[in-house]
Amino acid sequence: MPAERRSFTRAELESFRDAEVPDLLGGPHQPVRLLFVGINPGLWTAATQTHFAHPGNRFYPALLRAGIIEHPIDPAAGMSEQDRERLRARGIGISNLVHRATAKASELTTAEQREGGARLTALVERVGPRVVAVAGITAYRLAFDRPKAVPGRQLERLGGAELWVVPNPSGLNAHESVASLATAYADAARAAGVLT
Repeated sequence: MPAERRSFTRAELESFRDAEVPDLLGGPHQPVRLLFVGINPGLWTAATQTHFAHPGNRFYPALLRAGIIEHPIDPAAGMSEQDRERLRARGIGISNLVHRATAKASELTTAEQREGGARLTALVERVGPRVVAVAGITAYRLAFDRPKAVPGRQLERLGGAELWVVPNPSGLNAHESVASLATAYADAARAAGVLT
């Protein structure tokens, strides 16, 4: 039975500022094939301890449309353990460049994002995914000092993994739709062997 969708007052959300959300990674018998990387947790994500949880975020609808997941996930209520296990079983992991929660990604400093890029590289070396998909071209350019990078598959690898930059699924990224996000995510998933 799905969890009931939560709602928060502005004050409640603000209480989660600077909180962290643990990475979603596989276990010893569940290798990560595709690691999605957000910019940083939003306040709703921190409140529910669920990545990409804001009700206006299109991450999970795009994964469903792409065929990367087979069951709808409503993260705004807080992802269930069954949802997490299904993602792990598919070889999907989720992390962030910066782990502290903010109301907007624009609150992050360039230094934080660069430190996040170094931390992400270490995580990828440890976890060993086939593909890393960073969700957001501007954040990728800042974190890795690649001012001319374009979306899609990158020429360089990250910690041994194939590197993709995919569109950010935030509702603030208005020129992307669930369909266009699904196309970009499916390309990365095929490269990772999650989709055929």
